[in-house]
Amino acid sequence: MRLLAIDTSTMFGGIAIMGDSEGLIVEARLSVKTTHSERLMTEISHALSHSCMSIKDIDVFGLAIGPGSFTGLRIALGTIKGFSYSTGKPVVSVPTLEAFAWNFPFSVLPVCIMLDARKKEVYAAVFRWEDNGFVRVIGETSIRPAELLKRLEGPVLFAGEGAMIYREEIISIAGENAVFPPLHYMVPSPSNVAHLCLKKALAGEYSDPLKLVPLYIRRSEAEVKMG
Repeated sequence: MRLLAIDTSTMFGGIAIMGDSEGLIVEARLSVKTTHSERLMTEISHALSHSCMSIKDIDVFGLAIGPGSFTGLRIALGTIKGFSYSTGKPVVSVPTLEAFAWNFPFSVLPVCIMLDARKKEVYAAVFRWEDNGFVRVIGETSIRPAELLKRLEGPVLFAGEGAMIYREEIISIAGENAVFPPLHYMVPSPSNVAHLCLKKALAGEYSDPLKLVPLYIRRSEAEVKMG
């Protein structure tokens, strides 16, 4: 089984192709200042070409479903649905923050992933490693960093763009209990998305493309203005 995964939850996204026998075949990371729509399809084409494959060789399509950038999530979902409809192949999805946490497998510390949600808030979740995977200590939420920190005890590893933006505030509140990884671990990994999606696909845990919607957590600005 070969799977193509997309993560455009943040401005630093990318794609990965993974096989159940080959492992990671290719990974491409994208840092964009506008939107992923300008480069996503080109990078997918390059990844397939470099892997000597075509879209017909992909058995399953996966994506990080959110939370994150509203525009980015819509781009990923639209792309994946388009591939699924045109090829007849199934779709799987995984939560963005859980996939991000897999930057730190076997962590002895709880892992707090923070993405910038603007309005002085972060999209955040806290995970703890148990057995062969992460379990949620605090589920996905949109929250002010200070409010989240009130719910945490002991040393915690913080990662994500939100952790970088609010690093000084986190340190001022948590002190020595705030642990930050090297910078190259502070960004999401498309291969993590592919890994988790492939596990779900092998278990037959597919999503219905017609019913699949992004995990937004909160309403968009347009929805708020419309009431």
